[in-house]
Amino acid sequence: MARGFNGMGGMNMNNIMKQAQKMQKQMVEMQESLNEKTLEMTSGGGAVKIVISGKKEIQSIKIDPEVVDPDDVEMLEDLILSAVNEAIRQADEMYTTEMSKVTGGLGGLGGGMF
Repeated sequence: MARGFNGMGGMNMNNIMKQAQKMQKQMVEMQESLNEKTLEMTSGGGAVKIVISGKKEIQSIKIDPEVVDPDDVEMLEDLILSAVNEAIRQADEMYTTEMSKVTGGLGGLGGGMF
């Protein structure tokens, strides 16, 4: 049965396993590549700048001294929060886009596999 299984469009189990291994290798390579990429997000018209890696690690935060108002710390907190959340969203989007190139859109493969 294993030798002649043609229930999947003529592919045998050996070919399916080879394809899965190839896809897994491509996904690992893609993750390594993404881990080396960075994204830069800003908020408040550039008042706060965040650099995030593909691993979703914040690498730097730059704050324009002009927006540092001791009487309005809440505004600065909001700017930082906005920039960080956008950076994380963009990193997620980059990951999803790149991984879908490898998985061919197979419904989230790779999201929790590694």
